[in-house]
Amino acid sequence: MNTFAIIGLILAVLVLGVAAYKGWGALTSTLLASLVVILTNGINIWEGFSNFYMQGYTGAYASFFLMFCCSSLYANFMNVSGSATSIAYQFIDWFGRQKVLLVCFVITLVLTYGGVSLFVVVYAMAPIMFTLFKEANLPRHLTMAIIIAGSASLSMTALPGTPALTNVIPTEFLGTTLTAAPIYGIIASIAFFVMIVFYLNYCEKKARANNEYWTYPEGVDPSKYEIQDRSLLPSSIKAFLPMIILMTIIIVGSRLGLNSTMLATGAMLAGTLTVFVLNIDKFKGQDMKKIISTGLEGGIGGIGGYAGVVAFGSVVSNSEAFTSIVDWVLSMQMNPYAQGAFATMVVSAVTGSSSGGLRIMFTAFADGFLTSGANLELLHRLVSIAAGALDTLPHSPGLFLMFAVLGLTHKEAYKHVFWTTVVIPTIITLVSLAVFIMFF
Repeated sequence: MNTFAIIGLILAVLVLGVAAYKGWGALTSTLLASLVVILTNGINIWEGFSNFYMQGYTGAYASFFLMFCCSSLYANFMNVSGSATSIAYQFIDWFGRQKVLLVCFVITLVLTYGGVSLFVVVYAMAPIMFTLFKEANLPRHLTMAIIIAGSASLSMTALPGTPALTNVIPTEFLGTTLTAAPIYGIIASIAFFVMIVFYLNYCEKKARANNEYWTYPEGVDPSKYEIQDRSLLPSSIKAFLPMIILMTIIIVGSRLGLNSTMLATGAMLAGTLTVFVLNIDKFKGQDMKKIISTGLEGGIGGIGGYAGVVAFGSVVSNSEAFTSIVDWVLSMQMNPYAQGAFATMVVSAVTGSSSGGLRIMFTAFADGFLTSGANLELLHRLVSIAAGALDTLPHSPGLFLMFAVLGLTHKEAYKHVFWTTVVIPTIITLVSLAVFIMFF
């Protein structure tokens, strides 16, 4: 094991995290972090950047370009038509301004449990949250707590039946089903929900006590969210229908096994078209060329940061340090529950990907698990939760997208990511592990 290379990898992750925290752009941050990995792992500089880095960057860009742009287009049409604002005010009528955080959290949970990916839900929820948070006068950094907790916690790992990759991958290796260990999954989900709601309430009280208030992201037109006459907004049916159609396409398509990226792209286009058709009167006299261009171009900023972090991950995965860490973790002999959880957490942390961590872990251990005598359903649910514990460290690609869409930085909002999707799932994983080792 090359200690110097491993120290270099750890240093690179720290460089990326600190640079992001200081507000440096994703491209600059990932290039610097990649350079540290390249220099400390004996990688040829030209090959490291022109091959490993650019393969990761262009691969991510090619895979998600259309989805990100179409998602941004949908969000812009919802804004311009007033549909997002109409939905927000309807929620206020139903639940009041005092429960904005809880309402947004539950909505995000429902969307992601239904199959809407994190990449899509942030575009769908952002314009709705902006109006709700403005009305409740809550600081914008709390929108990150909602999005990350609603999309990367219980609906991604613990809830039985979730279509998330973290729940699908174990079925491929263990022969289990998406509803594996339903009782344990429900108990873990309740624990997730209670702790997250407690944290959200704490954050709201702290924000009120500190006299924090709502501010719009730089470059956002406040007039889109500040309506004096609600009668000018689309009706609730017209406002909700595009989102319902979008969700239906994604849910049905995912059950049919269609490509998830293609599905999300098509659903966003269908949602956009529905918004236009139902609210054609709202678009009359407006500059459609500008509306479409602004919408499509809005996705470029998000995918650029995401692709940069994926590119850094590509450099890392081709380093000696990465190979050494994975080999070390996979060579450890211990209780199958502990082995699965620990290996998944470590590899997910290094890769910044829950699904990547699971695949690498199962490729090495699946055969052993099948003959170990362990309860495979419990193991399935345990490693799914473990995969979501350390995959959202500061270098996680998805974070850069969410921060970009919400107009936030690591410095402003990473603390919410840390508490809701690092600390809470780690606690649940460790408590579950202790129980399984003692009683199963």
